[in-house]
Amino acid sequence: MREEHVTHAIRRRELLAGAVVAAVGVGLAPVAASASTRKFPLPTTRELTVLVTGDAGTGEPAQYAVAAAARRVAAEKGCSLALGLGDNLYLDGPESSDDDEFQTKFEQPNVGIDVPWLMILGNHDVSGLMPGGGDGPARGDYEVAYHNSSQRWYMPDRYYSVPLPDGSPNPVVEFFALDSNPVASFLPQLDPRYTWNGPYMQQQREWLDAKLRESRAYWKIVLAHHPYINNGPYGNAGEYNGVTLDDYASGKHLKELYEEIVLGRADLIMSGHDHCSQILAPVRGTQQIVCGASSQTESGQSKVTNDFHWQDFSRRGFMTLSITATAITIDAYLVESSDPATATATLAYTHTVGPRAG
Repeated sequence: MREEHVTHAIRRRELLAGAVVAAVGVGLAPVAASASTRKFPLPTTRELTVLVTGDAGTGEPAQYAVAAAARRVAAEKGCSLALGLGDNLYLDGPESSDDDEFQTKFEQPNVGIDVPWLMILGNHDVSGLMPGGGDGPARGDYEVAYHNSSQRWYMPDRYYSVPLPDGSPNPVVEFFALDSNPVASFLPQLDPRYTWNGPYMQQQREWLDAKLRESRAYWKIVLAHHPYINNGPYGNAGEYNGVTLDDYASGKHLKELYEEIVLGRADLIMSGHDHCSQILAPVRGTQQIVCGASSQTESGQSKVTNDFHWQDFSRRGFMTLSITATAITIDAYLVESSDPATATATLAYTHTVGPRAG
């Protein structure tokens, strides 16, 4: 891991309270992807195993090491799907839909994990005035457009849902992939469309509310880069980095979205953002999982201590979800080595959600 990644994270937090916006960034409308590339097929079975990674896209040896260890586990378990929980292309996000970083920070590390990867936008993917600012929405459209060019990368829009098995009228699970940046960016959104209360977020909220209400899936899993509760350095939504008043950096409007729309309706919230691994206790029946250590680590905890089943703040890793109609089993793996040639995964913790009545 390069030193710049660590120092950048520290400097970014120091800048939050006093960041001054000096220029205007213009975002683009969401891009609807077309089926111009033959994709790896979505799962069609009623039992599936899902690889989970987050904050992976550094292109550094540590990313390749975690990916190598994950590739072996995915092969052993027969994973048919993968999740990328944001910060897919450090540090600034893509410059275009054919940026070579899609190859060096996604395709090449994940060779051999030949399944659809459900991808979401992290703050580094939509950098604006500074790396990781989350205030450059136009870059997100490049990641949507890349859906057309990759067999693995699955991001047909900035937010979307995927019920599985594919084509089933009664899905076992449905994933709801969100763009949480407009309500949790480090810097304010300057494009009126993407402000915390602008038309884009209003549409996304209405979409999520309707989708959760209409879903016939037994399990409902929300994917969002920024977590609801979190024992890592960023802390909980509504008070990220100790900020409580700002409409963006605090994440207070994301907290509202979770509490008004998601809690009690979804079974899991899967997030990254903090470079650690956490399996937290449920809140109103919805359990927060943080999986953001697939390339970097960031030692230390926030002053917030939410109830948890297991957590690790010092080692890289990934998770798997084994999903059936009766339970979800979450396996958390840790990877000690940063050498792709020697990296192996150690199963650190297993947690089961369910069975659930109804």
